[in-house]
Amino acid sequence: MKKHTRVAISLGAVALLALTGCAAGDDTAAGDGENKNLTIAVFNGWDEGIAVSELWKAILEERGYTVELEYADPAPVFAGLSTGDYDVNFDVWLPTTHASYLEEYGDDIVELAAWNGEAKNTIAVNADAPIDSLAELAANADLFNNQIVGIEPGAGLTEAVTTETIPTYGLEDMEYLTSSTAAMLAELTAATKAGENIAVTLWEPHWAYGSFDLKNLEDPEGSLGATETIHAYGKSDFATEFPEVTEWFAGFELDLDRLYDLENAMFVNYDGQDYAPIIAKWIADNQEYVDGLTA
Repeated sequence: MKKHTRVAISLGAVALLALTGCAAGDDTAAGDGENKNLTIAVFNGWDEGIAVSELWKAILEERGYTVELEYADPAPVFAGLSTGDYDVNFDVWLPTTHASYLEEYGDDIVELAAWNGEAKNTIAVNADAPIDSLAELAANADLFNNQIVGIEPGAGLTEAVTTETIPTYGLEDMEYLTSSTAAMLAELTAATKAGENIAVTLWEPHWAYGSFDLKNLEDPEGSLGATETIHAYGKSDFATEFPEVTEWFAGFELDLDRLYDLENAMFVNYDGQDYAPIIAKWIADNQEYVDGLTA
């Protein structure tokens, strides 16, 4: 925001300033007229979105942008994108997980990238659990404390489990706990340490698969959908405000191996919230890839 100073100035001086580049200050702040202030909306608890948002924050700030990350659940994020309160979100799963949000807000937001095509929703259990399929879960519910431990109530995965998986496999008698991803991971950690069976809603990519000995329960009826693609979506006029960034995002791809490496650096090998030095080191270790994102 510009600071305004109250001064006396002649009309001739005003005209002179206008002719001699008073807008130069705007160009410095906005870079050839492009908005340099960008807000990334991040879904609470979805670590792939956190990782990619932190990565792009570092990349964009190196290029002179001011970037803010704002955390929220999916519903307010999609609403905020549709009204222009947020500029972009990197974690839209299609064609299944966030389909209902696209039905509601799709006319008011725009796709900017499809950056990973290897994502899927799952219900995971400890690798030595005595079942291998969701079709076996109801009959063995007591072995899992009659619970499925979920994540945020507003997550697309939560909706899929509630409306599709539970009725499809007759799991209505199991308690479906929803709170937060952090709470789910805490329950997973506790059960692992105690050597107990546990069933959790999870998704790939997620660093938990590298930190816990897990297996995904087979989903023969396809209640959780097939493999999905992760997209970046922006507000409707994103390309007008950020033409250069739009070009960068259009070419953005991040495969599963590289994404897991980034997540492990941030969430497994590091215990903290200041990701800037972690991201800086990861960028240095992957400089050729990162340079290609804005080439």
